Amino acid sequence: MTDVLRRGRASLAFSFFAQGATFALLVTRIPAIQDRYGVSDALLPAFLAAVPILAGVGSVTTEQLVKRIRPSRLLRWSQPVVLLALLGVGSGDRLVELAVALGAFGLAVGALDASMNMLGVSLQRAYGRSIMLGFHATYSLGGIVGASLAWVGAHWHLSLFVSYLPVVLVLLPAAFVGSRWYVDGDAASGLEADAGTGGVVDAAAGKGQAESGALVFRLLLPLCLVMTFAYIGDSTVSNWSAKYLQDVLGSSEQLATVPYNVYMVMTLVGRAVGDFGVRRFGAVAVVRLGAVVAALGFAVVAVAPGAWVGMLGFTLLGLGLCVLVPQTFAAAGRLFPGASDAAIARLNIFNYVGFLIGSPLVGALGDAWNYRGAMLVPMVLVLATLGYARSFAPEPDRYGDGHERPRTADVGRGSNGL
Repeated sequence: MTDVLRRGRASLAFSFFAQGATFALLVTRIPAIQDRYGVSDALLPAFLAAVPILAGVGSVTTEQLVKRIRPSRLLRWSQPVVLLALLGVGSGDRLVELAVALGAFGLAVGALDASMNMLGVSLQRAYGRSIMLGFHATYSLGGIVGASLAWVGAHWHLSLFVSYLPVVLVLLPAAFVGSRWYVDGDAASGLEADAGTGGVVDAAAGKGQAESGALVFRLLLPLCLVMTFAYIGDSTVSNWSAKYLQDVLGSSEQLATVPYNVYMVMTLVGRAVGDFGVRRFGAVAVVRLGAVVAALGFAVVAVAPGAWVGMLGFTLLGLGLCVLVPQTFAAAGRLFPGASDAAIARLNIFNYVGFLIGSPLVGALGDAWNYRGAMLVPMVLVLATLGYARSFAPEPDRYGDGHERPRTADVGRGSNGL
């Protein structure tokens, strides 16, 4: 690997880290935001839903923009907007100011998420081995850091602006400086060809596909469904774990704050080692294992007799769910090598679809039925991922023997290739 690719990988990893910290700082201080602006309980869901909806708009817009603008340039300018929008959330005092700040945050996050994963997929192709989970591991690490800083701010009764300002002052210049080393898909393919890994074959194979009509939604649909199911599971944990532990399993208020932290730590651990699993056993096996472990986690949560068994379930959920999203982006890049940017932008929309569906779905089922039964719904959806696991293979199984066949461009990459 060239120094250009190494610097590109490091700078992109920092971008994932910064986004994880930024998002955690926003979502973990929602009660403080509600108090600052006087947002009623009836109005709060509208504000919260607006962010993923606008993020979906931002992702759709990014799909069109990357036809004319490099993803690296979109990432370079969308990340500062996200950070400044966070600061705007902490500095206003009127509802209209909150609406503007959250609107800017949502639109920029859609562009940011899409462009980050575009660059990640192109770098993985250039490296010739799985590195995508590592990027998402740094996102998890950023989330843990952001949530910890939010706890410090709440513990010391700091205002939102005082809590957010030091973070923005550190991350904004660092991200902007690091952006000079981002590596776009075409540059990564050229470096890959120079290294003798066959990237030109892969790019050429997809070029005709991109020119002939580009994305075939039927082929992308299984990955869209997996993305949706994964984020339904993730939003269930982030929105309902504390309430479930306290109201259903009878834990203390203090203990009820632990499951989400445990979940985030396990996503970091799972993603940190996940790339090695993909290189050794293949993406299909890793996705299948992740789905089974996540379903087991939901089952344990649903039948848990007490808080500590419930905590075990949330631990399993972190280990299982963490591999699904990064591998879904990577699979889209392999499926459409000549149009991966557009595929990822379209796929990224279903990130927000799952987020929007997950929390209201579990809440409605919990109120109408019971919360133990509600946990079985995301369990079934995650298990449905097993039916789409073949979509994660380097090439569809056309031989009927259950074995993955590499793309022409992957031949000769050695045992560490995908």
